[in-house]
Amino acid sequence: MAYLPYIQVALAILLAIGVLLQRSEAGLGAGFGGEGSFGTRFTRRGFEKFLFNATIFVAVLFVASALAPYF
Repeated sequence: MAYLPYIQVALAILLAIGVLLQRSEAGLGAGFGGEGSFGTRFTRRGFEKFLFNATIFVAVLFVASALAPYF
């Protein structure tokens, strides 16, 4: 289990990169119920869909690696 912290650091970096590369659908005002909160629906296609799914996969791996010492 000596390698687990290195795996978690790598997954954390990949997760941060995946989140930062994604397109933001709305500004800060939409988060508080502003004008942008009810607009057109956004459909991910191509690389954006791949990046979204890869980010979810890395997040699941990160949570699994965080819980691994307890099992």
